[in-house]
Amino acid sequence: MANAFDPYREALVVETRTIWPDEFASIDEAERERIEQLLHAQPQLCAELDYTRLHTGFCRDITVTQADLDRLAG
Repeated sequence: MANAFDPYREALVVETRTIWPDEFASIDEAERERIEQLLHAQPQLCAELDYTRLHTGFCRDITVTQADLDRLAG
């Protein structure tokens, strides 16, 4: 289950990771990079957000959803 946006953890994010489900395999690499930048620029709007504890802080994990793609397309 994904976590809610957490300002405390956000302040300690030192890595980001974007998880692309297989259903979006047809999206080309350039478009994926553009989408990833937009998602990580506003993580509070993402449908599936999680934080992984690291020794130096947190990694923000965003799993791309159709809802995210629809929001970014509009």
